[in-house]
Formats: sequence, C-alpha cells, structure tokens
Amino acid sequence: MSGSAWDQALAQLDQAARIMNLDPNVHEVLRNPKRALIVSVPIRMDDDTVRSFTGYRVHHNTSRGPSKGGIRYHPSVNLEEVKALAMWMTWKCAVVGIPYGGAKGGVVVNPKELSERELEALTRRYASEILPLIGPERDIPAPDVGTDEQVMAWIMDTYSMNSGYSVPGVVTGKPLAVGGSAGRRAATGRGVMYVTVATLKHLAMPVDEARVVVQGYGKVGAPVVQLLSEQGCIVVGVGDVGGGVYNPRGLSPVGLASHHAETKTVAGYEGGESVTNEELLELECDVLIPAALEEVITEGNADRIHARIVVEAANGPTTPEADEILHDRRVRVVPDILANAGGVTVSYFEWVQDLQAYFWTADEVNAKLRKVMEESYVSVLDLAEERKVTMRQAATILGVQRVAEAHTTRGLFP
Repeated sequence: MSGSAWDQALAQLDQAARIMNLDPNVHEVLRNPKRALIVSVPIRMDDDTVRSFTGYRVHHNTSRGPSKGGIRYHPSVNLEEVKALAMWMTWKCAVVGIPYGGAKGGVVVNPKELSERELEALTRRYASEILPLIGPERDIPAPDVGTDEQVMAWIMDTYSMNSGYSVPGVVTGKPLAVGGSAGRRAATGRGVMYVTVATLKHLAMPVDEARVVVQGYGKVGAPVVQLLSEQGCIVVGVGDVGGGVYNPRGLSPVGLASHHAETKTVAGYEGGESVTNEELLELECDVLIPAALEEVITEGNADRIHARIVVEAANGPTTPEADEILHDRRVRVVPDILANAGGVTVSYFEWVQDLQAYFWTADEVNAKLRKVMEESYVSVLDLAEERKVTMRQAATILGVQRVAEAHTTRGLFP
C-alpha cells in the first residue's frame, strides 16, 4: 500500500513540477497548505452525555480566488487526508478554469450513528467553530461523503444567524428553497458522463453499447448509472458498501434505483448475480468508474483491471503504483481532478447565482456545465499529447501552471 493521501498528492505535484521545470520557490509555496484548523466539536447527545468530535478545515491555496471544497463526515477523516483533498481541489478548480483555490473540511464521525437532532447539533457547532475561516468571499464549503443538502442548509443558517442576515452564498449544494442551483444534485455525475463520452469518442470506441462498471452507488455513482444508460451505454456492474451486482447483458437503471430506494443498497438486486466489491473492479468492461472512496485501485489489483478506460469519479481512487501499472498496460485513466469537476463547476454556478440573486434553469446550468467539461477535457488531452505524458500528469501540470501563474503575478506578501 502506498503512503497517505497527502504523500500521494505531494508525489503528483512533485512529478508535475519536474516535468514543467516549475520555479523551486513557487513549488515550495504550493507544497504547503496556506492554513489548517483543527477544532473540537462537543455536542450533547440524546442520552444527555456530552461527546467531543474532531473537525478540520484546510485552505490549500487562495491565489486564484476564495477557497472551495467539500465537508465530509466519515470515521476515517484525518488531517493528512483533508490536506490532500484540499490540494486536489486547488488543481481541480484551476483545470476547469474556475476562480477558486482549494479547501476541504471534515469531522471524524459516522453520521449514520447519529439521530437527526445530534447531526444538526454537530453541524451547527462545527460550522460555528470554523466560522472565522468561511464566507462567500473567503471559503465556500459544499457537500462531500456523509453530508448532503440538509447539512449545507444548517451551515448556511448558522453562518447567517451570526451575520444577522441571510447569506446563501456561504455554501453550495444547498436545497433550492434556500438558494440552491438547479442541476446541482447530479452535477458531478453529469460531468463524469460528459468526459466518459468524450473519451470513448476520442478512442474511436462506440458510445452505444459501451460496457460500464460503476463502483459506488451514492450521490455520484447513482446519477452516473442513469445518465450513461441514457447515452446508450450498458451498465453491467454496480457495487456499494453492501456488495455488488453483475449482469453481462446490462442492469436496468430503473430497477436498480427502486431496489436501492427500498433496501438502501444495490446488493441483492435480482436483475443480476451478486459479486464482491473486489470482483466488481476486475470485471470485463470497456469503462470502469470508481465513484466511492480513495485508494481502491492499488498495486495489488491494477494488473487485474480489465477495463480499457478508468474514469475517476471519486477523489484519489488510484494509487501512484497502480497508475504506473495501468499506464504500462495502456489503460486510459481520466483523472479525478478533471473527471469529477462537474460538482465544483456547478457549485461555482450556484455561488454566482447567489451573489447576483438571479437564477438559471436546469437546461442553462447543464449547457454551461457541458461546455466547461468538454473544453477542459480537450485542454488536458492536448497537453497530454503535446508533452507525451498521461492524462493525470497533464491535468496536474495544467492546474499547477495556472495556480503558479496567479501566485507569481500577485507576488509574495509582504
């Protein structure tokens, strides 16, 4: 197993810096997060005991604008992971040309073990602890693993109560009722769909009947299954924490969705045979889409991946060692900082709409998203071919280049 996610993020930056001959002084700045906050989040539980949870918020870089990044509630959250995710957010925003820097936050908790009242108390207390760092001009949080629209609404309300007036632009991924954007919920999945279709076309593979496996059936994976099926792809395998299901003739997206709505898992769906999550990754397919957590494609299983294309809907699902193995085996990897940038792109649209208090239709949002994703895909592809590097190296180089340019243009204070 490779080192931590932070080691992985640093290795990717260092490699890009070498290829592009990055100024060592700029490299030094980019290797270090701008600020990191660790907070204690004490809440009164339903049984009247007080429990303290640990929370984090990290700003990696703000050279291109306020920082932006999700908040995750998960037992495995730690500072190294949050720093890595913040750095990846910096490159991701730059790759798709959005005027943000990267941030990330998290609380070490299993949200499924909390009642709704406890979850709200945790969210409001965490929000008030990170209050000095967030704001529509400073840092704009969004949902991530274990958080959702409701959590964002509580954060927005907590911030607004402290300001004395409503500030919808402090978070994105909110419900429509409080300044959310049409098209935000499925935005990450829609972005994944756009780059998957673009990759199939670029490799002269038919989109119709391309066989797809999706690992993870949550906020990203579920829309990906639906949207790719609508494009004519055949989804042959899907898995989540409960297990996986496989049918070489294709799974019904409608049947899968209703089974999931009833049982909260895709495991046991009668439209296919059951497979483990390990087997799922190794199924015969054209496109593999890891859409769950980081580090699922490793040195241990990379040589058994049978897909021709891996589209990273999750953050950091492929370790650097696995990356090299896939590259040697000519598997095309579309990296996370490009593939899953649809979420932050529509978050940016939501923020813009909040600031101007003027909202767009779902069709307008989707059309703008498509334009950003397709143009960003072409920029990364062109750089990869010009520099003779992988898509991940090209995306990282492009992101680092744009952040470095902003940093040097602004100069070093004081």
